[in-house]
Amino acid sequence: MRIIAMNSAHCGTQDRCNKSPRVPVAQYVRMSTEHQRYSTENQSNAIREYAAANGMEVVRTYEDHGKSGLNLRGRSALRSLLRDVESSDPGFQAILVYDVSRWGRFPDPDEAAAYVHACKSRGIPVIYCAEPFKNDGSLPSTLLIGLKRSMAAEYSRELSEKVFRGACTIARHGYRQGGPPGFGLRRQLIDENHRPKTLLVRGEKKSIQTDRVRLVPGPESEVATVLRIYRLFVEKALPERVIAATLNREGIYNGSDNSWTRSTIHQVLTNEKYIGSNIYNRRSFKLKLRRVQNPPDEWICTKNAFEPIVSLDLFNQAQAVIAARCQHLSDSQMLESLRCILDKRGDLSKALIDEEEASPSSSVFRTRFGSLLRAYSLIGYVPKRDYSYLQINQQIRAFRRSLLDETIDGILNHGGQAETGHGNEILNVNGELRILVAIARCRQTPGGSYRWLIQLPTPLETEIVVVARMDSGNQKPQDFYVLPSLDLAPTNLPTREDNGFSLDAYRTLSLESLFELTRRALLTESS
Repeated sequence: MRIIAMNSAHCGTQDRCNKSPRVPVAQYVRMSTEHQRYSTENQSNAIREYAAANGMEVVRTYEDHGKSGLNLRGRSALRSLLRDVESSDPGFQAILVYDVSRWGRFPDPDEAAAYVHACKSRGIPVIYCAEPFKNDGSLPSTLLIGLKRSMAAEYSRELSEKVFRGACTIARHGYRQGGPPGFGLRRQLIDENHRPKTLLVRGEKKSIQTDRVRLVPGPESEVATVLRIYRLFVEKALPERVIAATLNREGIYNGSDNSWTRSTIHQVLTNEKYIGSNIYNRRSFKLKLRRVQNPPDEWICTKNAFEPIVSLDLFNQAQAVIAARCQHLSDSQMLESLRCILDKRGDLSKALIDEEEASPSSSVFRTRFGSLLRAYSLIGYVPKRDYSYLQINQQIRAFRRSLLDETIDGILNHGGQAETGHGNEILNVNGELRILVAIARCRQTPGGSYRWLIQLPTPLETEIVVVARMDSGNQKPQDFYVLPSLDLAPTNLPTREDNGFSLDAYRTLSLESLFELTRRALLTESS
């Protein structure tokens, strides 16, 4: 973040000093990793030209370089700007921004509007210099700004989806997708012809787009330590905490001079990368909204992606020991051990559970009770962080399956044939009509209104899109929108409570009417 204060130039002549004073303004510029036209220098030049032509003078610059526009996190310059706006004398009367997207590509367009409103309420308008419309507060400009915000948000969503799909493809080929390699492993750079180039050190990234990264065994001393951990655990029956204490006592550290703990030993004993498996999508952080622990069926696992350190037989023996430790415990005994950890630590988390030698590991609790959250609920513990979205995601996945089954039954009852394809998201009707079924989760904005998050693949390869919008509790569908794919655009999706007449014309309120509309669409397609 860089804040640059500027003073007015000294008047060279009496005539220039007699001119009307220019309005002092601030400029906000932001660049992530986009095209050169969005460089902070180009933005600043365009803003200064706009200021000079409109009787303004840029007296302060707020610059976020290399920062994503998805949220305020990390955008120290914009946060500083908003703080200065709230002061009694910020020193400027307006804020100039290159265009709507430079202010931010917030997934919720209302968030961008909220920050603009915070400035306007202090008498400091936000002006977009490179947009084709005027910043006059008129109805046309208000509508266009809202449209641009939605387009900016949709651009981020589409880009995120494209990046994710590309990363999944690369991961399926066994290449590493970010993150530290872990003790005993290193990241090796591979060129486009699959030839090894060099090893990447900690914090170093590839510089050529066509290069790839894969894991390889690290230094012999670390490889030997990994094998020793497995043998101490399997052959000597030493628990994780004893193994950690042994290594620490001998001065063998867990990389970067960090001491071993029960949890880090347990991670080595349970991570499949030590048998050469490349696993991706354990966790996701799409659009930087929320970190999510994905269920195992969503992981991308490529076996034998690189040279293993531990044999498959030794790895399986370790997993058998871990599983056997808890087979004799009943559900009530496991829950009692969880209560003991809570009483001892005052909190519960995956890391805290894995640190307890006498307790089953967090993975065992997940296997026995379905999830850690369910185990927490059974002992009456409510996490400080709101994890309700995980349960909602499970409910929505279950609802998607039941909706597809019910829709197929309804189509069959109306004389058609239907089957699922493409990961159970697309219905193939009579082999002629493809229908994408999308579930839109409901969430409440800070202002109390409701919005629906609709994620569609790009490109759309169906003739019809059915959007099932969940109710405010995400328990059941509130309504359905049956939309022709040809007419769809990021800006005309039913994401709001009131979507206008043009979208409500595609709205249907029940599954029965959905079946009937599907039948009619099928007849139209066949004719």
